[in-house]
Amino acid sequence: MPNRISRTPFRSFAVLGGLVLWGTLAVANPQQTTILGQALPADAVPYAQQVLRVPCNNSRNEVTFDHPISVYQRYGCVQDFFSDTLVDLDPEYHPEPAAAESWSVAEDGVTWTFRLRPGQMWNDGTQLTAHDYVATFQLCASPEHAWDFAWFYSFLGEGGLHNWDRIVAGELPPDSLGVTAIDDLTLQLVTEGPFPAMPSAMKFGYTLQKRALEEHGPYYNNDPATSVSSGPFMLTEFDPGYRIVVSANPDYRGYRPPLLSRIEGIYMSPATYFLAFQRGEVDLVGHEELTPADFATIETDPQLSSNYLRHYGDFRTDYILFDTHTPPFNDLNVRRAFAHAVDREAIVAGVYSPIKAVPAHSMLMPGFPSADSNGDLTDLQRFDCGLARQYLATAGYPGGAGFPPQEMWLRGESPATAAVYQASAASISQCLGIRIQVSNKDSRVFMEALHAEPTRLRLGAVSYGMDFLDPANLLGIWMSGGRHAWRNEHFDRLVTDAGAIMGEPAQRDRMFREAERILVEDVGGVFIAHRWAGDLFQPHVRGASFRTPDSRGIAGRRWGDDSIWGDIYIGRGQ
Repeated sequence: MPNRISRTPFRSFAVLGGLVLWGTLAVANPQQTTILGQALPADAVPYAQQVLRVPCNNSRNEVTFDHPISVYQRYGCVQDFFSDTLVDLDPEYHPEPAAAESWSVAEDGVTWTFRLRPGQMWNDGTQLTAHDYVATFQLCASPEHAWDFAWFYSFLGEGGLHNWDRIVAGELPPDSLGVTAIDDLTLQLVTEGPFPAMPSAMKFGYTLQKRALEEHGPYYNNDPATSVSSGPFMLTEFDPGYRIVVSANPDYRGYRPPLLSRIEGIYMSPATYFLAFQRGEVDLVGHEELTPADFATIETDPQLSSNYLRHYGDFRTDYILFDTHTPPFNDLNVRRAFAHAVDREAIVAGVYSPIKAVPAHSMLMPGFPSADSNGDLTDLQRFDCGLARQYLATAGYPGGAGFPPQEMWLRGESPATAAVYQASAASISQCLGIRIQVSNKDSRVFMEALHAEPTRLRLGAVSYGMDFLDPANLLGIWMSGGRHAWRNEHFDRLVTDAGAIMGEPAQRDRMFREAERILVEDVGGVFIAHRWAGDLFQPHVRGASFRTPDSRGIAGRRWGDDSIWGDIYIGRGQ
């Protein structure tokens, strides 16, 4: 592909006519008007200077801009701008219309209908239709595509989207998938079983253009000459490994028209992100690219700390897992000894710091639906070394005598994250008088051992964040036959039944809370910390959607709320 390609954006005649009208209305101050005719905020710099600069990681293996092509190998700094998802999440994490203006479920509980917002356009002048979504879903299910997120649609509704698993396995053709275009603006999705969380899951309902897929293949968005967008931005320059530029899409007719004129991605080593920020070369840095030393600087600098906006991210939890089917961890007393031997408060304060985490005593982070926000489960896994020793003695290992040495595996963790698990192992070892060696394995080796039947992972530590905003997701990974060697039939039944209940949110909530209590009390895992996410912004990067705290006092780029890109702008001064 040629380097430093740029192009003049497509514009339909209808849009040009609209721009003429907007130009007439905004003639008093054209510099304060966007390409879509919106007035900029009073404190904004002129539209030509509405440029957000973001750092891009020059060490990642990235292949696409688009979620339906690859989730784990997307260009991480500038992604998912070329279409709108069917559903967005508001600041309180409730589903809200995005590309779909409404949705409903039939009495059968498995047939969902999404009505697309009329008038949405691709920037080649063609209409966005339900047929684009059908083509995209079918591509994702195709075994030839081998999508790295294919497991996600297996999880929806007791077996996933209708026929999804059989198509992925090559047993049925992609056109037998339970996704249908009823007409240009009506998309129907059918699941194998009831799935109340479908609207939240459609936060991942991105689309590619059917015509571009057929003409240029799935990587058409990697070249500005063939790229086409129905989202708020379009690709105007791409020099892989050096620079990415996306510009405001003049044909955009969605729910988040941008105030920015463009976003510029600048490739650099992650080790230089914070320095580039301090020099004013980039406008934001995410928490994952900030080192412990960077955070120490941020926390002691009033301006930096006031512009580091902490948020829930994907509600990620760090925890220790066991093979509970094999000695010594088949003994509940041993697992409880480990749970009470982890000094979470000291680990958060001394290793993470409160800006990055909060102590965890359960799987669901406070703020997540059905989470233990009142601390009712805290005592079940609180740090109490004396109690931990009693449990270990009851298990037959007084003072740690006779307890077999253990190796705790990590999943290819960064030094900063590995330090958390090393501190957890040290806390257990010191309290219980036992030996634990921490081994940071290659991620592939770790996952193969975890998923082996029977599992080859006796003791490990890992983190997990949500895929969609429902307890069925984060509790579902603990069900029998999943990723953990822990089994509780009552827990399985509660999560399965609650996950399928339609129209009774209070009952679902009670059942999920009861399930989590079982998980914590039976010590399916030892929960260490809930991670805060966050971003460091330059003071001139503004927008009420991420600068204003929600009802929980949390601001920042909230996971799933992509309306931010219709609100963010560059302001004057500091």
